[in-house]
Amino acid sequence: MIEIATICTGNICRSPLAALLLQTRLAGRDVRVASAGTRGLADHPMTAEAQQLALARGVAAPDAAAHRARFLTEQHLGSADLVLAMAREHRRAVAELVPARTRVAFTVREFGRLAASLSDTALRDAVDAAADQDAAGRLRAAVAAVAGQRGLVLPPADPADDDVIDPYRRSWATYETSAAQLDPAIDQVVRVVEFATATTA
Repeated sequence: MIEIATICTGNICRSPLAALLLQTRLAGRDVRVASAGTRGLADHPMTAEAQQLALARGVAAPDAAAHRARFLTEQHLGSADLVLAMAREHRRAVAELVPARTRVAFTVREFGRLAASLSDTALRDAVDAAADQDAAGRLRAAVAAVAGQRGLVLPPADPADDDVIDPYRRSWATYETSAAQLDPAIDQVVRVVEFATATTA
């Protein structure tokens, strides 16, 4: 089984939205997506605004309502094949907590930016090179190909453009901006996972 972790601060806005979108769009594939927060507000639900954004993007209402925040621990990262941080501070927290996961940790927007630079052929070649492995192994090969674009793809002029803005206790417009930043990155994560699971989907 492929395991993906999404990480933010309170685990009530950005990371659960990302996790729910991925779980919904990858339904039927052998993928488990879990979220946590570096200062997780334990057992809190998603904010009403984040739930509304999730529903508007096809997430089932019971799934959005069922979320309860949790604090990030080593156990949440230990077997993750891909770690998607909502901002650079969360990626740093992952690296400090479980250094071995640094090589599969990205901000979600960084992952989207790097993956978008890879052609379908390049992704397929990376996955085919790991054809003798299970879906998780094939995803790790694809993730390595994405990571290999670091240094080849120009970084954003403003490093903050690799972050998803935190909308907590801010306006509805900020929530919409945050989700709009997340959407294209989620598209790329789905694309990469679909390549990795194509032979088993």
